[in-house]
Amino acid sequence: MARRFVDKVLGFIGFEEEPLEEEEQEKEGREEDEMVSPARRKGQVVSLHAQRQVRVVVAEPKVFEDVQGIVDHLKNRRPVIVNLEQADAELARRVVDFVSGATYGLNGNTQKVGNGIFLFVPSNVDISSELKSQARDRELFSWMR
Repeated sequence: MARRFVDKVLGFIGFEEEPLEEEEQEKEGREEDEMVSPARRKGQVVSLHAQRQVRVVVAEPKVFEDVQGIVDHLKNRRPVIVNLEQADAELARRVVDFVSGATYGLNGNTQKVGNGIFLFVPSNVDISSELKSQARDRELFSWMR
């Protein structure tokens, strides 16, 4: 009803559309149907903003053979926190060396979080750290303590 009123007003003003012949209207309708993709005809809904939850793995290797599982998590694009506080020095060095090499090979990043605690992330995760700037500030202003 509102459409008819608008058409009448536009016709009165002089902006009237010329009626198309039935064949032209049918032709335009067919062209529009052909332009619609099959997915759209079925009414499929696709979310453009789908966010995936990222699972962070915490590992505390007791033997060197546990390192393969850590690297497998990195290959599956999961960040890994490795806690080596309880490990002996030789095992800790070997674990860090091996996982650091694998992280480098996967274009990931490594950061030491604490004493004996390391964060290894794959290339899809970015590390933002304020720890380095805080440590640098403490060194610069150590005379103010």
